Amino acid sequence: MSKPKRISADGPAPRQRFWKHAEVMSMEGGFAVALDGKPVRLPESSLLKVHSHALADTLAEEWNTAGMDDPKKRFTAEDLPLTRIAGTMIERVAPHRQHSVDTLAHFGMHDLLCYRAAPTEPLGQRQAEQWQPWLDWVHHHHHVSLIVTHGLMPVEQSVEALEALKAALSQYSNEELAGLGVAVPALGSLVLGMALADDKLEAEKAVALATLDEQTQMERWGVDAAQLDRIAAIGADVADAARFIDLAREK
Repeated sequence: MSKPKRISADGPAPRQRFWKHAEVMSMEGGFAVALDGKPVRLPESSLLKVHSHALADTLAEEWNTAGMDDPKKRFTAEDLPLTRIAGTMIERVAPHRQHSVDTLAHFGMHDLLCYRAAPTEPLGQRQAEQWQPWLDWVHHHHHVSLIVTHGLMPVEQSVEALEALKAALSQYSNEELAGLGVAVPALGSLVLGMALADDKLEAEKAVALATLDEQTQMERWGVDAAQLDRIAAIGADVADAARFIDLAREK
C-alpha cells in the first residue's frame, strides 16, 4: 500500500498549485486547513492546525488565492505569510518555548532604541523624542530597564534586564511569540515588538519608529528607492505579524 501524499505548507519555490479548494476542517483541539479535503501537513508532519477559527479561515484563504494571479498557477512561500508564521508556531515555538523566549530576549540586549546619535544632533533629538517614551513604557509595564548609548559602540545591558525581558516574554502565548519572532528582527527592536503585541502600537507606527534614521536621511538627501524598498519589506513583515497575533486572539 502506497503512502498518502503529503500536502506541505513549505518547500522550494516556485511550486505548481495542485489543489482546487482550501477549507477549514474542525478537529479535536482546533481547526485545520485542508486542500481538497486533505489536511495540510508541515515539513515535520504536524498538521496546520490552530485554535482560532478566524485565523484558520484566513490561512485557508491564503491557500485559496496562492498562485491564482500567475498564468501557470505557480506560488511561493511568500504567498503564504501567515501560514509560515503558523508553521513556526506549531513546529518551533510550541515544542521549544524557552528557546523562543531566550532568543527574543537577547534581541532586547541590543535593541535599536538604545543606540542613538549625539544628543546635540537633530537625529539624536528626534530619537530621544520618539524612542524614549517606549523605553519608559517597557520599564513601567514590564519592569525592564535598558541603558541608552550614543554612537555605534555596543552597550552592555544588565543581567537583571535580560531576566526581566525573559519573564515578560514568558507571559506571551505561543501565537504571540511566533508573531514576535517575525516582527522583532524586522524592526530591530524587541521593545517595539512587545508594544505591538500589547496593542499599544500599530504596525505602521512601529515601522515608522524603526526606520526613523532612514527617513531622516531621505528628508535631508532625497528619496532613496532602495531605502523605500527596505522600509516596505519591513512594513509587510510587521503587518503580517500583527495580523497573525490579532487573528489568533479571535475565536
